[in-house]
Amino acid sequence: MESLRELYRIGAGPSASHTMGPKRAAELFLARNPNAPAYRVTLFASLAATGKGHLTDTAILQVFAGRKLDIQWKPRERMPLHPNGMTWEALDDAGQSAVTWQVYSVGGGALLDGDGGSAPARIYPVKTMKEALDWAAKHNSPLWKFVEHVEGKDIWDYLATCWKAMQEAIERGLESYGTLPGALKLKRKAHRHYQQAKGRPGNLQRTGLLTSYALAVSEENASGGTVVTAPTCGACGVMPAVLRWLKETLNADDRQILRAMATAGLVGNFVKHNASISGAAVGCQGEVGTACSMAAAAAAQLMGGDSKQIEYAAEMGIEHHLGLTCDPVAGLVQIPCIERNAVGAMRAVDCADYALLSDGSHEIPFDTVVRTMKATGEDMQERYRETSEGGLAKMHVPEGVDIKAIEANHCA
Repeated sequence: MESLRELYRIGAGPSASHTMGPKRAAELFLARNPNAPAYRVTLFASLAATGKGHLTDTAILQVFAGRKLDIQWKPRERMPLHPNGMTWEALDDAGQSAVTWQVYSVGGGALLDGDGGSAPARIYPVKTMKEALDWAAKHNSPLWKFVEHVEGKDIWDYLATCWKAMQEAIERGLESYGTLPGALKLKRKAHRHYQQAKGRPGNLQRTGLLTSYALAVSEENASGGTVVTAPTCGACGVMPAVLRWLKETLNADDRQILRAMATAGLVGNFVKHNASISGAAVGCQGEVGTACSMAAAAAAQLMGGDSKQIEYAAEMGIEHHLGLTCDPVAGLVQIPCIERNAVGAMRAVDCADYALLSDGSHEIPFDTVVRTMKATGEDMQERYRETSEGGLAKMHVPEGVDIKAIEANHCA
């Protein structure tokens, strides 16, 4: 498995796979071919179907500002390795392709070359949660210590930078008003939830605070603000919300928070390696489901759970999101995505609570539920995997929104 630096990424929303990944690909291709007279990029399948709603073209054009670039959209065609495929071309004076690069945006801002090569180095000696638990038992150490053992102590500086970015996203979101960009004209809700929560006594604040923090980050993401993939932009509100709430509730210090992030990152890495964190590949079970699993593991650790209880919490986080579709209304990372982050944060804490009532023993191992999620995603019809051609995106037409015009724009 790869470093947690490949899982936790700081960047602009609203989508890691549709915004951060294509922008990174644009930067790489331009750096390799800086002097071409013109360029062309062709976006395929899911990347093309919801790319405009996810600001894919905006992110790419930022990189090629002042240069001649043609963007082709082919939502009905798919490249072989992943729904989020791109073909980049550097054109000569006659408009003919001189250099071609096929690449995929495979989730969380990560890229995969068309030949399957040039992937980030795999530094972890294990591939499954069972192997990590065996290491922890053999060395009588917590899971976060395994991350430090593999990554080195400088991983804490990187995680601290990510934690700072998460907190800043919460603060910006809580202080922002108005509507989010896009055809839905969705109102921001984080500030109101937060104000209402502060007026509630004791334990009644839990729901209000958790949801306000998750909404704050997700609304920042939807507006193109800076967030941290945990594991994706579309699911970026779950982890910060749970960590912020537990920091306040348990009076946890930043060292404890960073250790919880390390354990959560290990969970996310297992899903990324053995299944997928891409909504285009497996639906939202791979995004919010994984985020819930990561946050549940972090919460269980912060609440005093041992490795077996942490694994149980993480398993439940995915198990109870199995089959969750990715069907963004109007192709925007707003409905149901933003609210889903808030619900995912609450469910993560519930999973941790439940796991801590046990001794960590349970029937279905984490690794089994990850394999199940992958198989479920592969069985899922493509229209329920981020194309906005099924589910809520098809059944719900908001008043005043011309869905046919949006669909035509996606396919233009």
